[in-house]
Amino acid sequence: MQIPRSRLEKLKVRDQGPVHLTEGGLKDLKDKLARLKESLPKLATDAKTAADYGDRSENAEYQAAKSKLRGTHRQILSLEDQIRRASVIKSGPNTSGKVQLGSIVVIEENGSATARAGQAGSPRAFQIVGPSETEPTNGRISYQSPLGAALLGHEKGDSVTFQTGAVSKTYTILEVK
Repeated sequence: MQIPRSRLEKLKVRDQGPVHLTEGGLKDLKDKLARLKESLPKLATDAKTAADYGDRSENAEYQAAKSKLRGTHRQILSLEDQIRRASVIKSGPNTSGKVQLGSIVVIEENGSATARAGQAGSPRAFQIVGPSETEPTNGRISYQSPLGAALLGHEKGDSVTFQTGAVSKTYTILEVK
């Protein structure tokens, strides 16, 4: 006979490695955790109030309140786990000159339409962060993304090629901060 394991145990088995975060990212997680913990008493009160309306098996308001309470508990457990496993990425000047977690990298695409027309491609800057802090539109890419993984360990002047689907792209590193 197989004993079922809880979802949390399954999550623990799946992901036990460090969670790479910037100091700001860790602070954001702690703030979110505090907000969720503050919301628990109200959610519990809402569930109790809905339970007082009668038969719980057919009480949609009660079911919704309990679902929201369970979801909040899951988020709290997940955030506590991420904070416990957090590994803070050092930011600031990069003395090694190599791209690493926390580095800000200025790159330019080789072979872009503007570069082929004899004009320089527009340089773009990205900070290499952990997966939970990724915001590509704001210049923050994960070290696990195709581009982030390709950039790691390289330095100014290196050309880096990576694959996205069927397309191969090459970038030149202009600066590592």
